[in-house]
Amino acid sequence: MKAGIVGGGMLGLYLAHRLRQAGWEVTLLEGAPEPGGLASAWQIGPYTWDKYYHVISLSDTILRSFLSETGLDKTIVWKETRTGFYTDGRLYSMSNTREFLAFPPLSLPDKLRLGGTIFLGSLIRSPRRLEKMHVSDWLIRWSGKRTFSKIWLPLLKAKLGDAWKKTSAAFIWATIRRMYAARRSGEKKEMFGYVKGGYSTILSTVISLLRENGVDIRTGFTVAQIQKKGDKTEITGENRETLAFDRVILTVPPPVILKILPEVDPVEKEKMSAIPYLGVICVSLLLRRHLSPFYVTNVTEEGIPITGIIEMTALVDQETFDSNALVYLPRYLEPNDPLFDRSDEEIIRLFTGALRKVHPILTEEEVVTAKVARSRYVFALPVLNYSRIKPSFETGIDGIYMVNSVHITNSTLNVNETLTLANEFLNKMFHL
Repeated sequence: MKAGIVGGGMLGLYLAHRLRQAGWEVTLLEGAPEPGGLASAWQIGPYTWDKYYHVISLSDTILRSFLSETGLDKTIVWKETRTGFYTDGRLYSMSNTREFLAFPPLSLPDKLRLGGTIFLGSLIRSPRRLEKMHVSDWLIRWSGKRTFSKIWLPLLKAKLGDAWKKTSAAFIWATIRRMYAARRSGEKKEMFGYVKGGYSTILSTVISLLRENGVDIRTGFTVAQIQKKGDKTEITGENRETLAFDRVILTVPPPVILKILPEVDPVEKEKMSAIPYLGVICVSLLLRRHLSPFYVTNVTEEGIPITGIIEMTALVDQETFDSNALVYLPRYLEPNDPLFDRSDEEIIRLFTGALRKVHPILTEEEVVTAKVARSRYVFALPVLNYSRIKPSFETGIDGIYMVNSVHITNSTLNVNETLTLANEFLNKMFHL
């Protein structure tokens, strides 16, 4: 069986690995110069690290199993991390029960309701019922109006922008589930890990493994059109080269699929067109000073245009960056947001200005370098009754399938869930 996989992110790479193990002849097509997608690495100053921030959780069993196949599991470094909370112009630590109970912006009854909401969310096993409720209705019901307006609403706005108004309670459930898994697995301490060298190491190792096992990885191959020809599927690149396959798997986002596969089934086309997406703009800063002991700082202050502050060097060994600090400033927003069209310089100025509101001690001279990464289609927004509009794995064209982040319904988007999705797809479509 000859398979063509379109999209060389971690999903496409893992599918190629599994199919090759099953004896298939596999070609992976990636438009970028290197595979990796959202897991790609790049140069920041003299260092190579992840373009977007990634961590490994102790509960990431599928990812850790995959890394063990490559031998990289032995290089994972685990560390207890801390969480910060910026609200009312002050930065608080929210890393344990004692700090939570001492959190000044909320009264004790409000804190108990907030803690109860998080605990309740951790107990729920399926989000199906939550899909039918708006996120604000569920949070107000269990946390109360004051806690919702003081904590949850600013967090929702920071993470989703205006799109929070269309979001179901399944979103907050997935967020709590990911957070609670890290704490539960780490004996109530928040534990995260990383592979030495970051995803640059993971990707180079996986790519070498695939090539050694006979997978043909074609980079710089941008797909222009896909069409059925008899019992084969032909993929034509923008370079006018055409390749034929028995099976084709599309891991790219629905807007790309609709562009390159015009013959997709009308029902699936309608579903794909209805999927609301969120993208991300992420500024990476290399700094001469460390800002805080927190890996994540949640920002709930109105008027600060970033989702949060991710200080990677609160997790990664400081020797990796010669005692400099690597900080990510992400903002999630809808694909048509005009901020996507702003220049890198404007975005850096806007985001670093927001950072200085939280950390006014930071000076311009302490910013070694800054880079901007942006992607318009990162994950599907979990709107009300999302399962009803979620596309299937089948395109309606024999031998052509799709699997991507729109099919993740039980978690936030992360690499482990991406690999879990790949296993689900392979089992359902090919009984592998």
